[in-house]
This record gives sequence, C-alpha cells and structure tokens, in this order.
Amino acid sequence: MRGKRIQSLLKPFRIPICLMILFSCIFVGTTLYTPILIGKGVDHIFGPGQVDFPGLSKIVILYLVTIGVAALSQWFIGLLTNHITYNITKNLRNDAFAHMEKLPMEYLDQHQPGEIISRIVTDVEQFGDGLLMGFTQLFTGILTIVGTLLFMLLLNPKITLLVVMITPVSFLFAGLVARKTYFLFKDQSKSRGELTAFTEEMIGNQHVVKAFSREEKNETIFNQINEKLRKVSVSGTFFSSVVNPGTRFVNGLVFTGVCIYGAFVVMRGGISVGELVSFMNYANQYTKPFNEISGVVTEFQNALACIGRVFDFLDEDVVKPDGSEAKILTNIEGEIEFEKVAFSYVKEKEFIKDLDFLAEPGERIALVGPTGCGKTTLINLLMRFYEIDEGKIYIDQQDTKEIKRGALRESFGMVLQDTWLKSGTIAENIGYGKEGATEEEIINAAKLARAHSFIQKMPRKYDTLISMNEENLSQGQKQLLSIARVFLAKPPMLILDEATSSIDTLTEIRVQRALEELMKGRTSIVVAHRLSTIENADKILVMNKGNIVETGRHNELLRKDGFYAKLYNSQFVVE
Repeated sequence: MRGKRIQSLLKPFRIPICLMILFSCIFVGTTLYTPILIGKGVDHIFGPGQVDFPGLSKIVILYLVTIGVAALSQWFIGLLTNHITYNITKNLRNDAFAHMEKLPMEYLDQHQPGEIISRIVTDVEQFGDGLLMGFTQLFTGILTIVGTLLFMLLLNPKITLLVVMITPVSFLFAGLVARKTYFLFKDQSKSRGELTAFTEEMIGNQHVVKAFSREEKNETIFNQINEKLRKVSVSGTFFSSVVNPGTRFVNGLVFTGVCIYGAFVVMRGGISVGELVSFMNYANQYTKPFNEISGVVTEFQNALACIGRVFDFLDEDVVKPDGSEAKILTNIEGEIEFEKVAFSYVKEKEFIKDLDFLAEPGERIALVGPTGCGKTTLINLLMRFYEIDEGKIYIDQQDTKEIKRGALRESFGMVLQDTWLKSGTIAENIGYGKEGATEEEIINAAKLARAHSFIQKMPRKYDTLISMNEENLSQGQKQLLSIARVFLAKPPMLILDEATSSIDTLTEIRVQRALEELMKGRTSIVVAHRLSTIENADKILVMNKGNIVETGRHNELLRKDGFYAKLYNSQFVVE
C-alpha cells in the first residue's frame, strides 16, 4: 500500500525518471567499459621491450573519451535526481499543508502544533533525503552489480561463480540489520515530533513559564524527551553503521578470492595478465555498490518511517466538503435559531442537549455563565467549527448545513479574547479583514476602532512591521487591531468574545462606543465574563453545564433572583 502511494508521488515525473534511467545506463556502461580498456592497456605494455605505443595511444584516447562521457552523464543524473526529489518534497509539503487546512477543529485541538509541524517539515525532509540517496546510489548500484556480473562472465565464468557464491552473505547481513533499524528510526521520528512540539509550546509561552518559575521543571521534561530521542537515535545509528563495515569485510573476501584464484588461472594460461587486472577492477566495482546500497537501505528505513507518519497525517479524515447544492447567503437579515441542538466532545459523555434559542435580526444576544458552561462551544457550533450531533441551526431560516462554510463564516465578524496577528505590517494585519482593501479603508477602520492614534506614534506608522511574537505591541493594542479588522470587514453579524478584556478602562469606554455603533442593525452574540458590559443586551442567555438555564433581559433576570443574579452579585461581593 505504502509502495503504491510512493509510486503515485513519482508518477508526474515519468519523463525525468526515464531520462535519469537513460543517463544511469550510459554512466554504468561507460564505467564498466573502462576496466576492459585498462586490461588491454596492460597487455600492450606487459614485458620488457614489448610496449605497443601506437596501440596504447589509441586506448588512452578512448579511455579519456569514456571517462568524459561517464562524468557528463553523472552530472545529468545529479541534475535530474535533484529536480525529481525536491519537487516531490515540495508537492508533498503542499499536500500536507492543504490537508491541514481541511482538518476539523477537533483534530487540531487534540494535537500539538509542534507535532504537526514536525510531520509537514521534518518528516518530509527526511523522506526527501532518503529518496535522493535512492535515486543517486540505489539504482546505479544495482545496474553496476548486474553489468559487472555480465562482463565478468564474458571474461571467466569460474571466477565469476566464486564471486557470486560469497556475495549473498552481504544481502543476508544487510537485510537483518535493515529490519531492526526500521523500527528504531520510526521511534526516532516519533520522539523528534514530541521534542519539536514541546519546544514550540515552551517558546510560545515563555512569559507564563517565567511567571510560574517553571524553568527547571520544563528543562527536566525537555531533557527526558531529548534523552529518549538520543537513545533511539544512537541505537538506530549504531545498527545502521554496522552494515557498511560488515559488507566491506565480505567484499574484501571477494576481492582477495578473485586475486588469489585469478593468479593461478593466469599461471595456467587461462587468461592474460591484462584480463586479470580487468577482473580485479570488476571485482572492486562489483563490491563497491554493496557498500553504497547498504547505506541506502538504512537511510530508506528512516525515510519509510517518516513517510509513514506523513501518510498517516494525510489519511486523517477531513471536514466533509460542501455539497453541490450548498447555498451562499445573500441579503442577510441576521436571524439565528438553535433548534433542539445536541453536541458532545466525547460521545459517551453528554454535554449539550435540546438547546433552543432564537435571535431576531439586529438583536444583541449575550452569553453568560461559569467557565466550561458551553459559551465557546455554542459559537463553535454556530460557525461550524464543530458539527452538531442532533438538531438544526438556522441563519435566516436556512439550515447552516445547507450553506457553504466559507459563506457562513464570512457573514460573521469575530473579535476573540485571544488575539491573533500575523507577521507583517500593521496595514496588512488590518487588511486581513477584507481582501483588496484600500489604504483609505484601512485607516478609516483603525480610526473607528480607536487604533489610529497609537499607530501614528509607531516608527513607520501603518508600515510598521509586527514581529513574530508581536513583542512591539501591548495586549491592548493587539486587541484594537483585531477590532479594526472587523470594522473593515463590516459583516452583517458579529461575535464578540470579551472583546475589550485586554484594554484599559479609558480605552474600553471609547471602544465600547465604537462597538455600539458597529452593532447597530447587526445581530450580535456577545460572550461576557464581566456582566456589567452586557446590561443593555436585548436578550441574555444564562448557560450552565451545556444548557440554557435562564433567558431574559438584565433587570428581569435580577428580579428572578436565580442563577444569573448569583453570578452578577458575586462580582460585587467583597469578602
């Protein structure tokens, strides 16, 4: 199965592969012809006063031409193999990244980013290295072995038989070691992924690590994973390195046997001295590929282990694509309805069941409740980041499962508590909200979000580069840029997940006014932790343990003196 998939990767490169095979045949043919020329040259100078200079000159010229053709063909082999290998790895990375974009949120939530990065980058690179070695050494090595045997058979079948009888030992030895190294390299690849994942996680959260003084503990964990990687790497390297000396020992026996037995044949007049020299060259050429192939075989084990992890990643189930009859939302009014919705992260553990609510066009809906009550889950279901188990979700009375995901998500503007900015300029980050946005539109959006003033103080204003870790911006400034993105997009519906949580009080008042303007005429779902921020909501949905336990306006819910009242009052109780 895996072999067929590797063949499918090679299929688009049939022409370069055929050319590579052609030049490999030329290279091997010319390389195997040189011992014949050397043997004839020896026969032309053997014995005192018996040097045939005219004949020797012709042989020298022919020899130079032959090695020139061999060198040129080897150069073409290098060009073609590099072209094939690096394009295959490029295509494989493109496929892996494209596949990652189609994976459900469930998979991405359950796997560390570093482990996924390791599969897309490191494992593909390791496979490419093994593929490159296979093309450059394995194929030419096999051709050399077959061609050398044919030439030796033409010279002397008996000596060739001696060579053939000894060489199976090399294959047997290499095969036993290769079987062991495959599993070691598979463990090595897995441990490398764990180390990458842990390192990526710690680098991205150094502030938290230092705040809780976890440096020594994390260093201990890193050392444990690193030691695990070291052990399996050393074991894999040890077993793979045993192959080459072992095959060299066998090859030395082959060459010694040829020299000794060949010398007796020469003394009996069976072959000439020049033919013995040719045979010795062939014996050396015959054994050399075994050393190269043994190295390739162990590298192949590493490559196969890595490509196995990549294929496993590519085999992960993707989000079911939109049907051919999926609709695009037009003239959106903004009615949102949940009808008997059920959902569980773990099928055996019920979470949301029979959830119902209706948001009229233009209404401001607030979601409140303790941590883990299902507020974020509800948004994930509305955006189809997760698929519901039962029930229906409607936008303007259209089932969201019948709407194209892209169209559904474009109809919402999201400002989350956790901001996300990409490496690039401030203008590019704001412009992320609308493809092809003009400079004037970007500046207007920044002004509405109250971000224009601090941007003007930046070194290059809107052309200021944001670093990879956004170190040159405060948390509040990052939040303002995220809000500016939504202002630029002007979506018909909004989702605000504690959008002003990272902003100082004075700026919050200004941004709240801007958000008030943005929410006018738009259906808005506001996730609130500070209940004072949603007192003016048209409808408050109070959630607990995945269910809506209370619904109403702020004053109504306070008068009920129920769950909401307890949550609200708890924020003002001084102990």
